[in-house]
Amino acid sequence: MNVTNDPVDDKKRVPRRPSWIRAKLPYGENYSEILRLMRGKQLHTVCEEAHCPNMGECWGRGTATFMILGDVCTRSCGFCAVKTGRPEGLDTDEPRRVADAIVSMRLRHVVITSVNRDELHDGGASIFAETIRQIRIKDPRCRIEILIPDFKGEKLALDIIVDAAPDVLNHNVETVPRLYGVVRPQAKYERSLDVLRYFKGRGLVTKSGMMVGIGERTDEVVQTMTDLRGSDVDILTIGQYLQPTKGHLPIERYVDPEEFAMYKRTGLAMGFKFVESGPLVRSSYHADEQTVIK
Repeated sequence: MNVTNDPVDDKKRVPRRPSWIRAKLPYGENYSEILRLMRGKQLHTVCEEAHCPNMGECWGRGTATFMILGDVCTRSCGFCAVKTGRPEGLDTDEPRRVADAIVSMRLRHVVITSVNRDELHDGGASIFAETIRQIRIKDPRCRIEILIPDFKGEKLALDIIVDAAPDVLNHNVETVPRLYGVVRPQAKYERSLDVLRYFKGRGLVTKSGMMVGIGERTDEVVQTMTDLRGSDVDILTIGQYLQPTKGHLPIERYVDPEEFAMYKRTGLAMGFKFVESGPLVRSSYHADEQTVIK
C-alpha cells in the first residue's frame, strides 16, 4: 500500500475528501426527462447503479450510459456498487427499448454497458449485438460505444461482438495486476489484455480504463499503461476510486490533479490516441468527445 501524507480524519481513519473532488447534484430539465424516460421503459443506467459522481453533469446535458442485461451481477468486485447475486431470466425485449430511448433522447454517441452474466452461454454477447442492431435500424447516425465484461475470454462471445461491429470497444482493466485478488477477484489481468488484443486484431477501435487511489503505486500505474499500449489500445481513461459504501474497498489515497496530468502526458507520449485523466473521470465520461480515426 502507498505511504502518503494525506490529511487523515482520526475518527474515520480515512483520507479527508479534498477540494478537487466535487460533483454536481443531479438537477435540471434534461436530468428529469432522462429519469422519466428510463423509468417509463424499465431501463437501467450505470450512472445510477454505480453511483457515478458525474451523473448530474452528464444527465444535465442529455447523455447517459445504458446498462443492459439487468441490474444484478454474477461477480463481486470490491469496488463496484452494482448488486451481486443470481440474475433471474433474460429480457430479450430490452434492446428494442434501449434503441427507442436513444431515439427519444436524440443521442449521437451512446455507451452501452452491462453487468456480468457468467451463467449465460455467451455471457450476454447476443443481447449486446441485438442492442447494436436495433440502434442502427432506428438511428443509423448514432455512434455506438460498448463497455463489455471479459466474457471469460470465450471466443464465441467475442466473435458475436466483432460481428456486431461497434464503433468503439471498451473493456476496463480497472486496476494494476497486483490488486486483482481484492479488486476483481473473478477476473484475470492477462485475460483482459488478451480480450483487448483480440478485438484490436479484428479491426475495432479499443478503449480501456482504470481507477487510482485504491492501493496501487505510481510505477504500477505506468506499467499497466505500458501493457495496455502494448496491446494497441487506442483510448485510455484514468479516474479516482470513490468508495460507494462502507462495505466496499476503502480509499487508500486521493490522487492529486498534478499526478493525473502526469498520467495524461505519459499516456500521450506512449502513443494512446486519447487520454482522459482526472479525479472525476469515469470510463464513459465525455465519451462523445473522444474521436479516434481507425
